[in-house]
Parts: sequence; C-alpha cells; structure tokens
Amino acid sequence: MNTRKQFSHEATAQFLKPNTRHFLCLLLTVFTALPLFSCGSSDDNDDGNEPYEPVVENLVLRSQSISDGAEVDADDVQVLTLTYNTIVSISTAADIQLNGNRLTAVANPASSMAVDIPLQLEPGTDYTLTVGQGAFYAKDDAQQVNNRLTISFSTIAKQAPVNPDIDQTPVAATTDEALRLYSYLLGQYRQKMISSVMANVGWNTEMAEKVYNATGKYPAMNCYDFIHICFSPANWIDYTDISPVTKWTDAGGLVNLMWHFNVPKSQGSTDYTFYNDTSFKPSNVLVNGTWENKWFYSQVDKVVATLLKLQEKGIAATWRPFHEGAGNANHKQQAAWTTSWFWWGNDGAEAYKKLWVALFDYFKQKGVNNLIWVWTTQNCNGDSKSYNRDDDWYPGDEYVDIVSRDLYGYDTKQTIQEYNEIKAVYPNKMVILGECGKDTDKNKECATISSVWDGGGTWGQFMVWYGTNFCSDSWWKDAMLNENVITRDQLPSFK
Repeated sequence: MNTRKQFSHEATAQFLKPNTRHFLCLLLTVFTALPLFSCGSSDDNDDGNEPYEPVVENLVLRSQSISDGAEVDADDVQVLTLTYNTIVSISTAADIQLNGNRLTAVANPASSMAVDIPLQLEPGTDYTLTVGQGAFYAKDDAQQVNNRLTISFSTIAKQAPVNPDIDQTPVAATTDEALRLYSYLLGQYRQKMISSVMANVGWNTEMAEKVYNATGKYPAMNCYDFIHICFSPANWIDYTDISPVTKWTDAGGLVNLMWHFNVPKSQGSTDYTFYNDTSFKPSNVLVNGTWENKWFYSQVDKVVATLLKLQEKGIAATWRPFHEGAGNANHKQQAAWTTSWFWWGNDGAEAYKKLWVALFDYFKQKGVNNLIWVWTTQNCNGDSKSYNRDDDWYPGDEYVDIVSRDLYGYDTKQTIQEYNEIKAVYPNKMVILGECGKDTDKNKECATISSVWDGGGTWGQFMVWYGTNFCSDSWWKDAMLNENVITRDQLPSFK
C-alpha cells in the first residue's frame, strides 16, 4: 500500500464531523450494493454487450507422434499418438478422418493422458488427418475439450527392387552391417561388378597392394582364407589377431572369407591336407565320438571365435566354405581321376550337403550372424559334353545367398556362357565369379572384364587368385578402369 495515500485519506477523515462521516458511509454502502439489484436482460443493456459467460480452456496438446509435414515409413507406423495435459477421455461422437475416411480413437495403454489413432498407411501417399473439436475431453471437466487439429504428412515411396527376381533377404545374416552389405550387393547386381582379390594366402592384403601399385586403385573386396587356422595361434599366423581385416575395413574395403579346411591325413597324424588324399570321412563328421567329429568341431570353433570377433567390430563378410565340392565327380567318363578334389566331396553329394547344413546350423547356434553364404558350383555346365551338372550338390535355397563359379583361362564366350547357364539354373540367387585368373597349365589368361561385361556376362563380382594364377597388369588396368567395375574408393560405408 502507498503509505502516503493512506496518511492523506485518514487525515481528511479526521477533520469531518461525526454525522457527516455516518452519511458518507451510508452513501458508499448504497452505491456498492447497486449491481446486486440489476435484473435486466441483454436486451435491456444500453451498451449491447453479451451477458457474462465463463471461459473454459480447451485441452492442451503436448505432443504428437507424427508431426505436420513429416515423411514416415508406412511399414513402421501403425498408430498416431496424441498426448494432452491431463487425463483424457474419448467422445462417442468423435469426428476423426484420414483423407476423408472415418477413424476411431482408442485409449493409449501406456498413458491416461494420451489417445491412439490406429492407421493403415500405404507407401508413397500424401495424407491429411483431421481431429474435430470435442473429439476428446478432460475426464474431470467435460467442458474442457480439444481444439480442432489437422496434420498433413506423407509416406516414403517404396522403390521397386533393381533385381526383383532375386531373394531380397539373406538366409542367415541378421546384423545391421550384414543386412546393409547384402542390400548393397543386391542393388549393384547386374548394374556393376565388384572387384576382388585373394590374399596371399591367408591373413593379409599383399595382393590388394599389388593391384594398387599397378592401377592406382584398390579392389573393393579382399578375400581371406582360414587355411592355416589348424596351426593358429603361432608366431607366423594368428587368426585371433583380426587387425589385418579391421585395417582393410577401416580403409573402406569389403571382406570375403573362405576356408581350405585342413584335416589330418589319417587319425592322429600331424600331416594335414585339404585335398582328397585323406582317410578323413565327411560322412563321419556328424557321428558323435568319431575322430572326424572331434577334429571338425575343434577347428570350426576356432573359426567361430574369429568370426565373432569380427562381428563385434561391426564387420560383415561374404562366406564361401566347401568350395568346388563336386570336383571331377560329375565327369561323364568315370575313371580313377574322376573324383572330388577336396575331402569334403569324398563321400558324394548327400554327405556334402549334410556337412554344409551342419556348419550353417552350428554357426547360427553360436550366434554368428554376419555372413552372406556363397556356394560354388563346379559343373554348371560350360562343358556339357564332358560333365553332368552338379545340381544335386546344391545345399538348397534356404542355405545359400549367392552362387559362384571358379573359372581359369576361360575366354569371353565361355565365361558369358557359364554366367547365363548358372543364372538360368539358380534364378533367385546372385551369381558371381568366385575365383578367376590365369590357367597355368595352358598359360592362358582369363577373359578381360570389359569383354565379358560388354557381352552380357554381368557377374556380380570377380575375385582373382594369387601367385601364378594372378592376372597381368594390363588385365587389371582393363578391369579397374572400367566404369562398370566398383573399386574400394567407390564403396559406401557399411558400419
């Protein structure tokens, strides 16, 4: 209170006579009470003002799960949630519409201050959702209702897959990195060819460096072999050290893994082989207690440990085990030499397929989820006069992501023929050159990538072998400078 005004008021009253003071008080009381006796209607008001009505504040919208102007994925959004400032109820006459179609709101199970509006959305569509005023009201005050709300949004258009006839999801991979890798491989298939080279021979990038020195570009993919894991860890090879792989992926490269699976030539032997010159029987691998069973899983566990390390680092890879299973076994002229080349084919197609499935299931059981599975056909059939096709060696669509073929010294026409035949037999799988290079017996280099691609041999990938099978600098320059070939510097990030 202003003390100055108080003092002045009291000072004035002090000088009035008592009767005068009583009269003033009575007069003040009458004027104060006058509004209480006013009964006129609005029509009687000279100033034309409406009668007094209490103002009810509407519900306050605190948040909405789809903002105005948003673009959403139709597959990910099944409901629109509106959250208000108090406990909210839904009117039985709620007017809610999506593009003119009436919708029904339901109580949100997680919050009494929110309501859900179930949606059924289509990709590539513009939507306008309207919520009429009074659709919702405060539980403790039915006069407190929502304001009218309009939300305009759209859904992402689904692009038609580049290769709709190919399986759109991998058979085993579930990590984000592996799913991105598979999607990338699928998106590039028949559009461009991914360049790749084999390590020399195990856990290094020596040949990739050689390609770079010859062409100024690195191959997009480097292939590592678990061939020496039976000796690991040793002072010359240690697969528990994944730095050779992480350095490559940190530089932006892709990873291919394969396994020349060494086994003892006989029980208890320390002389190892991956060829067919062993008494190690693949049909005994799945028999508990056999020496084949014990050796097999002891080595597989070593590989699993490394794969899980790579997975923890966010590294996905294509995986090509038990390659070239049939070998010469499908030759039409049976002889002593018409057998499989490697021990995993020694007991024929059925034992081979069981071996593949056993490895597939064991990896899944151990939590290895970062691999794209590649099966190698051996007789598909570029030489139908000599070989029967090896379809009966195929593990099955549910166990294979990519079908590959290994060709050395094949000319352009043969290489294109092989691609077209494999594609026809396995129409829902990507087809790649799992291995290629110089045929050392004939001293004949394989067809150039440019001639094969231009002729319609759109393999998804080529992978050149190391050593004496390595292609010449001129071959590599033709490949790496081809606009249809992907090099490491052109890759997106997969982490």
